[in-house]
Amino acid sequence: MKLTLRNKALLFAAALVPAAALAQAPAHQMHMAKDLKYEDAPSLGKGFKIAILEGPMNEAKPFIARVKAPANVKIAPHWHPAIEHVTVLSGQFAMGQGEKWDDKSLHTLKAGDVMIMQPKTPHYAVAKTEAIVQIHGMGPWGVTYVNEADDPRKQADAKKADAKKK
Repeated sequence: MKLTLRNKALLFAAALVPAAALAQAPAHQMHMAKDLKYEDAPSLGKGFKIAILEGPMNEAKPFIARVKAPANVKIAPHWHPAIEHVTVLSGQFAMGQGEKWDDKSLHTLKAGDVMIMQPKTPHYAVAKTEAIVQIHGMGPWGVTYVNEADDPRKQADAKKADAKKK
């Protein structure tokens, strides 16, 4: 093979991507926004919906998901075990950093804006309007609430338990 500038670039690029990663890569994928199937996202709260584009999110693999966030529903302070990239696709989505909610520390992101949270960094969020955000990173991904009582999954379980008692 003649070592042209193009061939050198291809060889360099191939050296950066391990063969095992290329072998595991799925076939070419295209996801049309109108065809995405959204499901409830109980770890985020009532009204949140999620569509997984690449995953699964609970394994040590790359993931991409879209989240539909209802207006004015807060996600209490929480953190993720791995880096989280959040891109606002539509609406206004506000995020703040810290273990306690602070309206003054919220930064409102609009379509095209991005926030990157490092692993285990406590943060919180609220959609100022109905919003769609895309999250991506390397799994496993999960949500750990700073205050366990803020976890909407536990709140839903408590409501079910109360209903059974009645």
